[in-house]
Amino acid sequence: MTTATTLGDTTFFSLNITTRGEDFLYKSSGAIVAAIVVVVIIIFTVVLILLKMYNRKMRTRRELEPKVHKPVSPSAPGPNNNSSQQPATVTFTPVDVHMENR
Repeated sequence: MTTATTLGDTTFFSLNITTRGEDFLYKSSGAIVAAIVVVVIIIFTVVLILLKMYNRKMRTRRELEPKVHKPVSPSAPGPNNNSSQQPATVTFTPVDVHMENR
């Protein structure tokens, strides 16, 4: 396609050669970007719904299981801590504390 533009006494000719495929891509690029955005939003929504369903299923499974109290394991092993030794037990006894009134 050749177009002529007149500016004062000077005429400029510009040659715009595009194929039909390129022209179609230029015209439809906005629609392609919009379609990609919509697909990404749909995929994100589906993944979010699946994660919520999985979380709900796992929570109900945990709530229905019987409660099992785990024994308290000793903290980090010391330098002279052997596996054959029993962990140290600490017993707290209440202390009778009297506060003086001032």
